Amino acid sequence: MANDPRAKGVQLSKLKRYKLILDLYKKHKTEDIPDTVILRKYICPVYPISRTTLYTILTTPVNKLLAELQDSENK
Repeated sequence: MANDPRAKGVQLSKLKRYKLILDLYKKHKTEDIPDTVILRKYICPVYPISRTTLYTILTTPVNKLLAELQDSENK
């Protein structure tokens, strides 16, 4: 990532938003409810995202990236 503070701010905001979406997903996820239903009923009314974006969020190591970004800010 570049040393541009604006780019770091954008990345930080995106990761925080991803974390909120993940928390909402985990709150409603059970074995018998498909991901698309969770997206349609619980996530889209709050965060209007596509199914592809949801899958991207689910595969992103949000906590690790947030920790790395905050460590680089503290240096």
